[in-house]
Amino acid sequence: MNTSAVRELIQRAQQHEASRQSLQRQLEAQLPRLHPAIRLPEQDALGALTRFIIAYIEEVPDVLEAAQEVAREAGIETQIKPVLQVAEQFFLQPPALMAGHEGLDGLLDEAYLAHRLVEEVNDRYIAHLGQPLIPLDTTVANLIAHQLIGEPFANQLDEAVHHAVDGLLDEAAFAQDSVQAYRQRLSSPQTEAAWKRWPCLSRRLGVELQLQQNQRAAG
Repeated sequence: MNTSAVRELIQRAQQHEASRQSLQRQLEAQLPRLHPAIRLPEQDALGALTRFIIAYIEEVPDVLEAAQEVAREAGIETQIKPVLQVAEQFFLQPPALMAGHEGLDGLLDEAYLAHRLVEEVNDRYIAHLGQPLIPLDTTVANLIAHQLIGEPFANQLDEAVHHAVDGLLDEAAFAQDSVQAYRQRLSSPQTEAAWKRWPCLSRRLGVELQLQQNQRAAG
């Protein structure tokens, strides 16, 4: 894992944004067109949305590090390491379809790929084993990011994620003799306790949870 390189990319993107403010201009143009389910505070709506995006991006290396540590402790490193490596490569070697995307707005695309990868992998683990591989629910945050990225490009990113997951996990991966023991490790108190030692993740999700509550209120 090379999360230091990911963090360096994020830092450079923040410097790029400070000088060019391309993300801010993009968000200003999008604010009037946001889906009504995405409710922002009346005061400093642009700032709230910007903070959400930065937290969404910065969460990626935190998730990668937390997942790697938990996987090592829980004895599931063999299963989780390939997923983390693909998520990391979305940042370090992004797909060709993302050529020309720079700064924080470009990293939003890459963070979306990484978060959606985790979401899709979790969905498959829940379907087969009844437990997510990485117990973080970023579904609402991903929906918000999807709209900010915009269609049809966000749909192309989703296709890239599906292709990556198909290469990582097929039906045979869940048909192995070790699946039952693996299911027990996923739901063990040790694994749950290991995840609870990463409070930074819940702090990162603060904006998302607020948006999630607002979305429910709008429903």
